[in-house]
Amino acid sequence: MNIAVYPGSFDPITKGHLDIITRGSKIYDKLIVAVLVNVDKKCLFNIEERVELIKKVTKNLKNVEVLSFEGLLVDFAKIHNSKVILKGLRTISDFEYEFQMALMNSKLNPDIETVFMMTSSAYSYVSSSSVKQVAKFGGNIEGLVPNELISEIIDKF
Repeated sequence: MNIAVYPGSFDPITKGHLDIITRGSKIYDKLIVAVLVNVDKKCLFNIEERVELIKKVTKNLKNVEVLSFEGLLVDFAKIHNSKVILKGLRTISDFEYEFQMALMNSKLNPDIETVFMMTSSAYSYVSSSSVKQVAKFGGNIEGLVPNELISEIIDKF
């Protein structure tokens, strides 16, 4: 079975993330969305909430599993029999950061490959940080996040 891991903090999940998940689910037999527990980052949603939000918007994708993790991504991938880390890219700066991470992951476990997928141009400007900023100041986040999550995101503010 060809299994890929798509990691991130997903705080909150955006339409750009969902684009990568949907497209990745068509390429791999199984796609694990790995929600990172990052103790150094102050998140709007706790880990359980982020997992549930992602499950809500991916329930129609039968080969997608949503799990939380902490620790090294390559260890998580190995435990789940994945040889692929799927990363979405929006910009050149994303590539520079993700390329360094891919090299480090390759050093830690040369059996796991990182595959980069470009986010659809419609979502290339969308980030979780920008969504939170817009929502915090009462802006319209329609089109940036899945519609069924808008009220939950706004309620956080």
